[in-house]
Amino acid sequence: MARTGRWTHDDAEGVVVFLIGMKVNRWRSVRAWWPVFSAMPRMLGELSADPDSGLLGHQMLIGRGGPLVVQYWRDREHLLAYSRDPDHLHRPAWQRFNAAARASDGAVGIWHETYDVPAGGTESVYVDVPVMGLAEARGVVSLGGAGRA
Repeated sequence: MARTGRWTHDDAEGVVVFLIGMKVNRWRSVRAWWPVFSAMPRMLGELSADPDSGLLGHQMLIGRGGPLVVQYWRDREHLLAYSRDPDHLHRPAWQRFNAAARASDGAVGIWHETYDVPAGGTESVYVDVPVMGLAEARGVVSLGGAGRA
């Protein structure tokens, strides 16, 4: 359901924006790309179920290059701790992907980018849309007219 009016997100605290995407280079090589594609929702479920994980929110998008997940994290330390922890889903999935990618001869690729954004280093405007993005991750602040209410 859309939130009516103009609003932004609370930028009083910094955030880490993590982009991770997958590129299918050979669609017929389903055995190479399906495990990569299907691992992400399970990891996001694991993270979302644990309020102490540091994941503040995420959006999964499909674009010309393939699936992309935009993730908002409390800080880089939480992101790295999750990525390296063998007791969570990411580390074993990453190890499986590396082995499968070597065997698939480039059928599927993945990429990621990490941005540390300090408090006050972001800008967002939402108009008549559901709470999403940074506002979902950090909280909603109403806007009045051309500036903040």
